[in-house]
Amino acid sequence: MTVETEITYLAPGSFINRRFVAPAREVNTGEYRSYPVTIRDARPRQSEFTLASHGFMLTSHRSAVRDFRDREEVERVYPAEVAEAVKQLTGADRVATMSWMVRTSGDLPTREEKGYKHRGGVQPPAGEAHCDASPDRVDAMALALYEKTFPGAPPYRRFLYTSFWRTFSPPPQDYPLALCDGNSVGDEEGVPNTLFIVDRIPGPEEMRRPVADEHKMIAAAIFHHNPDHRWWYFSNMTRDEVLLLVFHDSRRVRPWRVPHTAFHDRSRPDANRRESVEFRSVAYFD
Repeated sequence: MTVETEITYLAPGSFINRRFVAPAREVNTGEYRSYPVTIRDARPRQSEFTLASHGFMLTSHRSAVRDFRDREEVERVYPAEVAEAVKQLTGADRVATMSWMVRTSGDLPTREEKGYKHRGGVQPPAGEAHCDASPDRVDAMALALYEKTFPGAPPYRRFLYTSFWRTFSPPPQDYPLALCDGNSVGDEEGVPNTLFIVDRIPGPEEMRRPVADEHKMIAAAIFHHNPDHRWWYFSNMTRDEVLLLVFHDSRRVRPWRVPHTAFHDRSRPDANRRESVEFRSVAYFD
C-alpha cells in the first residue's frame, strides 16, 4: 500500500534557520516548500526493517504508564522503561535518557508556562523533514551527557542517539510518522536548525537577530528536497508498539540517521487524531 501526499522540505535559499519552541507552539524562521511524495506502508514487511537495515524498527512494547498526558506519571515510570528497552534493542552498555514530548493533532493547551523546559509538554506534530541532531554539534552533546550521567565510567567507542516513539490514540491516526530510509540520505545532506527554548515566541525581527556562538548551540538537521529519498510509515500503530529511530549513529555508516516528519493521511477518512509520545535517549557502547 502507498499513500500519495506531500512532505515539507527546506526551500532553496533559506539561510537563517532557527526553531523557536514555547508551550504548545513551535515556529521555524526558515522558508519551506511542500513537495509531492509517495510514502510506502512498511507494515506488510515489518520484520525487514531494523536499525542496521534502514535506521528504524517497529517492535512490541507494553508500558506501565496508564496516562501519557500525566506528566508526573510519565516522569516516574517511563524513563526506566525506555532505558531498559533501548539497552535490549541495541545491545548498548549504558543508556542515558533525555527529554520527552507529547504531540497531538488535536487541540493544544493555551496556558503560558514560565521557565519552559521543552520536556513533558504538549506540541503539534512536527511539520517538516528533519532529524533531531545536527552532525556538527551532536558529538559534544553526547559527551557532556555521558560525563554527567555516568561519572567515572570508561570512555565509550560509539554512541547511538535515538527516539523511542509511540502513538497512544487508537488507529488509524490522521497524522502518522513518515520515516526516510537512512540509506537514501546523502552523508552531506542537511543544514543546522538551531533550537531556542522560550516562554513565548518572539517577533520576526527578534528571531533573526545575530546570536553569539550559535554554532555551539543544540540544533536539528533540516533537509532540502531530494527525489532519491525513500519514505515509509507503519499503518495502524497501536499503543503497545514503539518505533525506535536513529537520530545519529557516531559510526556514520549508513543508515546512520533517519529524517522524519508527520504527514496528513487523507486516504483514511475514518482516522482518529494522533496523540503520541516521543522519548530521546543516547545509548553508549564500550
